[in-house]
Amino acid sequence: MDGQKLNDALLKRGFMGRYFNRLFKIVDKQYYMYPIGFLFGLGFDTASETALLAITAGVAGVFLKIPIWTLLVFSFLFTAGMTTIDTSDGFFMNGAYNWAFSGHPIKKIWYNLTMTIVSVMISFMVGTLELLGLIQGEFNLTGTFWDAIAIIDSVGWGYLGIIIVATFAITWITSYIIFKVKVESRFDRISA
Repeated sequence: MDGQKLNDALLKRGFMGRYFNRLFKIVDKQYYMYPIGFLFGLGFDTASETALLAITAGVAGVFLKIPIWTLLVFSFLFTAGMTTIDTSDGFFMNGAYNWAFSGHPIKKIWYNLTMTIVSVMISFMVGTLELLGLIQGEFNLTGTFWDAIAIIDSVGWGYLGIIIVATFAITWITSYIIFKVKVESRFDRISA
């Protein structure tokens, strides 16, 4: 299969590709992603975390008489953490994109399959843990399983983020090795 046929096949996407294709074509330069990133930053998760930091700082300043400049440490730590994780994710994904879109056309399919499978698995895991935490909290369930869910729900989300980043990295490295050892050699034999 040549590169053009593969691109044509990949452009016949699902619901999002069919109905939002014109929107996707608008973003054709890298710097167009900055406004989208800004809007994402205004999303519920980031805004709620920032609001929580502000409320905590305000309450601590009123009741504990702590100077405001010492409370800014938490904001700086939050910013440093978000910057570090997002920057490392950007470098990692840039390397993955460069690999996927160079050389063999089959790399695009391999990349799409790998990232889709990992994304679905992680989304399912986060959704399941969130649902189980909600059930445990609403019905005050106890026991070994439910106590573990309560611990994850109360303090484990930070560690879960580290596990998710590690899962993406390990899966992508494993996928790259499998592609090099198994798929690329078969593709070379077929196309020769």
